[in-house]
Amino acid sequence: MAEKHLTVHDLAERENVKIETVYGWNKTHTGPPYMKIGGRLCRYRLADVIKWEKSQLAERSRVA
Repeated sequence: MAEKHLTVHDLAERENVKIETVYGWNKTHTGPPYMKIGGRLCRYRLADVIKWEKSQLAERSRVA
């Protein structure tokens, strides 16, 4: 089975953000890793997106 790749629109919808936000993540390298297809199209491997999402979870500090 082929690995699932997301478009910029797919990722924006998944994260409930504007497309401009996703492009901002790309520019600042703060979002999930992406591939450039044909030097122009951005695609995100679903596995990378899931890994990035997990890395965004805020750690809660323990109250003693």
